[in-house]
Amino acid sequence: MPPSPTTYDVIILGAGASGLMCAFTAAQQGRRVLVLERANKIGKKILMSGGGKCNFTNHFVEATNFISDNPHFCKSALNRYSQWDFIAMVERYGIDYEERKHSQLFCKQSAKEILAMLLTECDVAGVEIKTHSEIESVEAIELKGHSEKHQHEDKRSRYQLNIKQGHEKQKLQCQSLVVATGALSIPSLGGSGIGYDIAQQFDLKLTERRAGLVPFMFSDSYKAICERLSGLALEVDVSCHSQTFTENILFTHRGLSGPVILQISNYWQPGDEISIDLLPGLNVADWLLKTKHKEAKSLLRTVLTKKLAKGLVAELQSLFWSEQADRPLAEFSDKQLMIIGDQLNNWTLKPSATEGYRTAEVTLGGIDTDGISSKTMEAKQQSGLYFIGEVLDVTGHLGGFNFQWAWSSGYTAGLFV
Repeated sequence: MPPSPTTYDVIILGAGASGLMCAFTAAQQGRRVLVLERANKIGKKILMSGGGKCNFTNHFVEATNFISDNPHFCKSALNRYSQWDFIAMVERYGIDYEERKHSQLFCKQSAKEILAMLLTECDVAGVEIKTHSEIESVEAIELKGHSEKHQHEDKRSRYQLNIKQGHEKQKLQCQSLVVATGALSIPSLGGSGIGYDIAQQFDLKLTERRAGLVPFMFSDSYKAICERLSGLALEVDVSCHSQTFTENILFTHRGLSGPVILQISNYWQPGDEISIDLLPGLNVADWLLKTKHKEAKSLLRTVLTKKLAKGLVAELQSLFWSEQADRPLAEFSDKQLMIIGDQLNNWTLKPSATEGYRTAEVTLGGIDTDGISSKTMEAKQQSGLYFIGEVLDVTGHLGGFNFQWAWSSGYTAGLFV
């Protein structure tokens, strides 16, 4: 006779940022909590984020920092557990942190401190965590004798899970099941689509998903330009679909990366152009006309190398004024200089694609929030089933916002499971 299933109050799928937050929050409410992680290690994405320093939140968090088909969905959780709440926990643990550009907060020492803090909270609260756990199936247990509106008072198990750990198979049951499985981005860190499969199993809709916070690639002549400039970084404005970000751009051997490209990638669709202002804050046309009168004998590339890297100016010259390369400024017409100035303030490029999920920091889209309660993270039509973190159709900008969504949504679900 097979052994009877092991029973928990709450089972959480995924030991990432949102899953761990939910786990100790629920355990602090007196719930018996098990976290199942399919990878061999816990919190891999936490450890690699921010170059190993973990950009754990931001001093300024607004709903406008998030992309979702329902831009209001994130507000309730962000208000319930704010950046100040997480900062207070970080300070309580004596973790040194620093504020960088755009109010981003990073550990001074190591992301390991954030993970250690979360695991200590789990340990103190009595959370059980198992790695190498593959979910083979999830089934709802039909509860008889209780009306739907009284299900929260019903302490019987509502879900059965069949899992595999190495060669060992096990049946588990729980009253509340929390899906914190992450998404498709960076599969080497444990991301997968199982959360979407569970959502669809219980008739929840998905929005279109694609790679977000991801570098661009080129297949035309610009690929060769990017290769030649590989390693060069400079601060620029990049625009697409009425969205503009100011940050560093980085040329790579595949195309364009850097914080500003990752930000704008969330708004770019295949076939779109992006516009790069190489000298933000400067009207280059006006500046060139004034410089023409002051330095009439100078070459255009000579005056531009005062503001831009020599290699970049050489590439721009071959694109925009190759025939006048060796003419002094005096021989340029005002109209020519105005056109070149406009091109430098509005360099238009068409990426061929992004690098995809392999290097994407997040997945745009996910489980449609119409089917989820913003106040509890519970599926509206499926009692005891919760979704938190990146698996939902909520994606933050670069800068600590995706971690803050993990903390806020995880904490919210932890109160109600």
